[in-house]
Amino acid sequence: MMARARLAAALIPATAILSCLRTESWDPCVQVVPNISYQCMELNLYKIPDNIPISTKMLDLSFNYLRHLGSHNFSSFPELQVLDLSRCEIKIVEDDTFQGLNHLSTLILTGNPIQSLAWGAFSGLSSLQKLVAVETNLVSLNDFPIGHLKNLKELNVAHNFIHSFKLPEYFSNLPNLEHLDLSNNKIQNIYYEDVKVLHQMPLLNLSLDLSLNPLDFIEPGTFKEIKLNGLTLRSNFNSSHVMKTCIQGLAGLKTNRLVLGEFKNERKLQRFDRSFLEGLCNLTIEQFRIAYLDKFSGDDTDLFNCLANVSVISLLSISLGSLQALLKDFRWQHLEIINCDFDKFPALKLSSLKKFVFTDKKDISIFTEFQLPSLQYLDLKRNHLSFKGCCSHTDFGTTNLKHLDLSFNDVITLGSNFMGLEQLEHLDFQHSTLKQINAFSAFLSLRNLRYLDISYTNIRIVFHGIFTGLVSLQTLKMAGNSFQNNLLPDIFTELTNLTVLDLSKCQLEQVAQTAFHSLSSLQVLNMSHNKLLSLDTFLYEPLHSLRILDCSFNRIMASKEQELQNLPRSLTWLNLTQNAFACVCEHQSFLQWVKDQRQLLVGAEQMMCAEPLDMEDMPVLSFRNATCQLSKTIISVSVVTVLLVSVVGILVYKFYFHLMLLAGCKKYGRGESTYDAFVIYSSQDEDWVRNELVKNLEEGVPPFQLCLHYRDFIPGVAIAANIIQEGFHKSRKVIVVVSQHFIQSRWCIFEYEIAQTWQFLSSRAGIIFIVLQKLEKSLLRQQVELYRLLSRNTYLEWEDSVLGRHVFWRRLRKALLAGKPQSPEGTADAETNPQEATTST
Repeated sequence: MMARARLAAALIPATAILSCLRTESWDPCVQVVPNISYQCMELNLYKIPDNIPISTKMLDLSFNYLRHLGSHNFSSFPELQVLDLSRCEIKIVEDDTFQGLNHLSTLILTGNPIQSLAWGAFSGLSSLQKLVAVETNLVSLNDFPIGHLKNLKELNVAHNFIHSFKLPEYFSNLPNLEHLDLSNNKIQNIYYEDVKVLHQMPLLNLSLDLSLNPLDFIEPGTFKEIKLNGLTLRSNFNSSHVMKTCIQGLAGLKTNRLVLGEFKNERKLQRFDRSFLEGLCNLTIEQFRIAYLDKFSGDDTDLFNCLANVSVISLLSISLGSLQALLKDFRWQHLEIINCDFDKFPALKLSSLKKFVFTDKKDISIFTEFQLPSLQYLDLKRNHLSFKGCCSHTDFGTTNLKHLDLSFNDVITLGSNFMGLEQLEHLDFQHSTLKQINAFSAFLSLRNLRYLDISYTNIRIVFHGIFTGLVSLQTLKMAGNSFQNNLLPDIFTELTNLTVLDLSKCQLEQVAQTAFHSLSSLQVLNMSHNKLLSLDTFLYEPLHSLRILDCSFNRIMASKEQELQNLPRSLTWLNLTQNAFACVCEHQSFLQWVKDQRQLLVGAEQMMCAEPLDMEDMPVLSFRNATCQLSKTIISVSVVTVLLVSVVGILVYKFYFHLMLLAGCKKYGRGESTYDAFVIYSSQDEDWVRNELVKNLEEGVPPFQLCLHYRDFIPGVAIAANIIQEGFHKSRKVIVVVSQHFIQSRWCIFEYEIAQTWQFLSSRAGIIFIVLQKLEKSLLRQQVELYRLLSRNTYLEWEDSVLGRHVFWRRLRKALLAGKPQSPEGTADAETNPQEATTST
């Protein structure tokens, strides 16, 4: 006990000394791109580290304790382009703090309680374009020394204590300013003198955001003859009277875009007087958007009269009785109505309207005809509308319609063959219920239609002339429907230009021999999730342009030897996984073909035998043709031997990968890694991996090279060998994307178990866990080891929000950069792509 006490007494001061030495003697910053980009966030720094090279262009010092910025504080970094000083407890900024940073384009000072800001604090920033000073205790723009920043384009001073809107004279020296964000300040009154500088030198491209300021008064004439690119006023007013008065104070303003209303979670007004929009008669507006206003009082007959000449109108979550009173002479060209409260569907009569969007209104079921003679684009998705006798030009009052979206609605009864709508190019009915589609050739007149989606429309196709007339159709989606006798007939005769066809989940058991004879241009065919019993390649022989064929999740047992040569030569991707293959000598030629075509077959290693029983759930690739050459006598004599060999084979198979991994660790243990990380994930999560993980890591700065099975595995090599040789042995780290699908996937769990063995054998702390969604504990506990690891170790959790994504990517990059060797190529990339470097930080 005495020895332990003495050891503890010695270790405590030693640990304290090491913690103090960290920021000075150690190298605390993460080298994102060698000599170019450094991340020093959350390191408890009290000064700028001395070991950052002079060539640095991007420097993140956020979340430290740089309380006092002295003169020429950053003169050691003349090449700096982006500097992030967010939440560094900065209180004092002296003259010439940023002197010498002639190339700096972005400066972020968010969240610093600045008490003293010298007049020359920003001197020397001749190239600055973006300045963010959110939450910096700023009380007046007059005291903000930025008048010399002639190249400034964006100024964000939101969430401060600015009481006056007075724009200082120095704004006349900012001719390039495009965006000024003053939201969430303390501005109550706006006077003519406040914007005098705008009268003297109009900033034609300036967009102004004054949202969340407690506005009480705008002096009439203040904005007369001023031109703005945009003005946003949301959640500004405490009463309808104040709102009306302030809008009247905007008289004479000319703006390309005006946004009024409130935020969803920032509601101040309980009721709105319809007259509050009367003041807009004295404004010149090109685009108008109003959001989250409830309970309009009074008649709405002439509510929008002052907006008659606006080109674009957007209504988001507002409450109106109707829009029946809109006059024909309104010049609206684009009307967007999203999740608004109406008594009934608006019967519009607007001669100039070209685009109409009416979505997310669940409590209106009856469609009302309207007169829109210039309409070209109509979007009515995600409502609860029913249509009788759909569709013709009389329903929409136009013959110019090119885009029609009626998806996710109620019952749509086809009563005409789209007479007067011959110009349609895009038609979408998915997840609505279609009726009478078999009664006649409903699409006969749509010779210009290029896209048709009737997926999950509860139709049973009986009529063979259903697609007659669609001579220009390129994409046809009809998943989730059914056919008479579960037989796909020859219904595509006229679709000679079709390139994409989706027939998944249609309960198909058979396909007519001539079903695809006319589809010589077809490139993508989805036949998955049906009940096909064989791979009849004669069906696909006429598809000379076919590149992708998906026959997964069927009941295919095999294909005849003479048929296997009939697949189109253009085919590059064939999916036969999740079928019921019969691994018997009768289908020996097909089983050998599977082995020979592993480059063509997607997931060939996942093709499993369904029979005979002794091979159930065994990989098709494990079938041995040699067994079919044995005579019955030899087979009967060799039963015992085969059983023993099977047992030994199973043992070898079970431990084969671990032995293979151990051998590889010795072979590759000290070699240079090809990839930064090998990604283990479920195929169900592939969209997230492609669109989020790959895009942000491989296209960011610095770029990280990921090992992905669908792209980097060597064709013709067993998937397990690829996992070990290309995945683990050639990667510095392993990223495990944990989700519900991951836990339920045997292949994912197998890869994860191999990853644990790899980590143990290679002595690397290289597994990074990403939890993609909240997991049920009961499901997680099924994988005991994974449950323990997630309970005891730090992991990353995906959160789809602006702040959550920012923190997630920053932490993931930091983890991947640990142990990453310097790369001259990364330096070159960053130097040739400074804009990408700016974005990634």
